[in-house]
Amino acid sequence: MTDTHHPPHPHHPHHPQAQQAPQAPQAPARVPDVGVGVGVGGGRGPAAVVCGLGAYLPPRVITNDELAQHLGTSDEWIRSRTGIRRRHVIAPGSATSTLAVEAARRALKSARCERADAVIVATSTPDRPCPATAPEVASRLGLAGVAAFDLGAVCAGFVYALAAGAGLIGAGVATRVLVIGADTFSTICDPADRTTRAVFGDGAGAVVLRRGEHGEPGALGPFDLGSDGELADLITVPAGGSRQRAHGLPAPAADHYFAMQGKPVFMQAVLRMTESAQRVLDRAGWDVGEVDRFVGHQANARILTALGERLGLPEQRIVSNIDRVGNTAAASIPLALADGDLRAGHKVLLTSFGGGLAWGSTVLHWPDLTPH
Repeated sequence: MTDTHHPPHPHHPHHPQAQQAPQAPQAPARVPDVGVGVGVGGGRGPAAVVCGLGAYLPPRVITNDELAQHLGTSDEWIRSRTGIRRRHVIAPGSATSTLAVEAARRALKSARCERADAVIVATSTPDRPCPATAPEVASRLGLAGVAAFDLGAVCAGFVYALAAGAGLIGAGVATRVLVIGADTFSTICDPADRTTRAVFGDGAGAVVLRRGEHGEPGALGPFDLGSDGELADLITVPAGGSRQRAHGLPAPAADHYFAMQGKPVFMQAVLRMTESAQRVLDRAGWDVGEVDRFVGHQANARILTALGERLGLPEQRIVSNIDRVGNTAAASIPLALADGDLRAGHKVLLTSFGGGLAWGSTVLHWPDLTPH
């Protein structure tokens, strides 16, 4: 790995603030009713039903011990702060589309179908800034000509993409939608920064949504979506967009890498996901005690623990694979679904949080399917 040297700044993870091990924020006295309710279960119109699930991780595995040799840290330091033991990264010559195509193929196989009417790729690491990655993914899947677009909501992207797919089905635009979450954060993390390089891994997961009926197994229930752009600088890649390019000046090397402010991100993630999850449970008419599996964004083991405590969910109902794959951004939730020992009939709660800031949640009764 290359070693780059640059001074830390308040919005960069080298800043001392990012090194702190924060405690979960206290629960608010009342959960404010903010966010957007979408696609309420039992509502009018067709439902979007999950009928296939696929997941893919690139073959190359990097352990904590391997990282520690380059980052001046240790396996114990990484595990104690993140809960991560290893992560997968793409090989030279691969790209986000490589992972997206393979996960999508597996999802289609799981759904026992070959085609979809639309392809949505949730990603913050597209193959190129322009054009979108989704049309190329569709073409490589033999789906040339279908609607295809990227969706950017960082680590909340997959839940947002589920809502978008459900919207296409509800509007009659499509009867079957392929929703993919794929990211390769190893390509945008500073190779010399232990606070981000140790956390993120690469991967992709996908589901097939079909037109169906509200109340049937796999039907997506209500959605809760929200954002707070005033806190956009908490999670960002400062350089490369129109804001930086319009200045006509080269950006500092550090600004081309992903950066996040650890302590406030931790606090916002716990707060926003707790609130969003509770709102969507209320809209679905579910009590938290009915939830069989809670699948939260796999950002950090401490965040998952805090979410369970805030929501009152026992540890055995919380799906976690972060120790084996790290934070895979938009791929996080579908990878966890494929790895979560879900059984037909389980009441499943999904919640996510990412840059933007953005967050989102939904629920479903798990269908009888075999992940690939």
